[in-house]
Formats: sequence, C-alpha cells, structure tokens
Amino acid sequence: MKKVLFINSEFLGNGSDELGKILMRNFLLTVIDEAADLSEIILVNGGVKLACEGTHVADAMEEFTKKGVEIGSCGTCLDYFNLKEKLKFGKPTNMKNVVSKLSSSDYFVIKP
Repeated sequence: MKKVLFINSEFLGNGSDELGKILMRNFLLTVIDEAADLSEIILVNGGVKLACEGTHVADAMEEFTKKGVEIGSCGTCLDYFNLKEKLKFGKPTNMKNVVSKLSSSDYFVIKP
C-alpha cells in the first residue's frame, strides 16, 4: 500500500504558531514510528519551509530521508517564499506531479 502525506503548513493546527511548530515536530516524529509504509511527503504553501535550511523539524526530515521516503516541495511555493536555494531535504516538484502522486496512491492524508 502506497501512502502519501500532504502537508500545507509549517504548523499543526491554528491558534498559536509556537505551539503549532511543536505539534508539527511531534506529529512528524510520530509518523516516522507509526507509518512504516509511508512512501512520500508532499509539501505545499508554508509546508515547504519544513524541508528548508533552518527548519525546526530537521531531525524528522533526516529520518524520513534515511528511510527512503521521498520529499517533494512545490516549486511555485519555494519561489514565492524565495526558498528554492535553501531547499535541504527532497526536491522541487510541480502541481501536475503532486496531483499524479496523490491520485495514484492507495491512501493519502491531507493536513489542512
């Protein structure tokens, strides 16, 4: 079963960005342990910040990389935030690839 995780923010939840960063890190570290069959993480909008230099989830991204999980960051989003040169984990992708990956996966999670 191919699982894809779709993340559109550097925070988990709404209310406090500081708490949201803590929760996102905890969420990703838990996914590493609980979702052994995760094949790809797709990052869009502010979520692309999770794959760039200085990210608060570098330890989690390194673990995903070691486990062979592909990390794709929206190229348009990287350009918008001026982060293309700071991408540290994974590679840039485009919306056609995002839709293709999501539609061909057996299961995907959207993190609103």
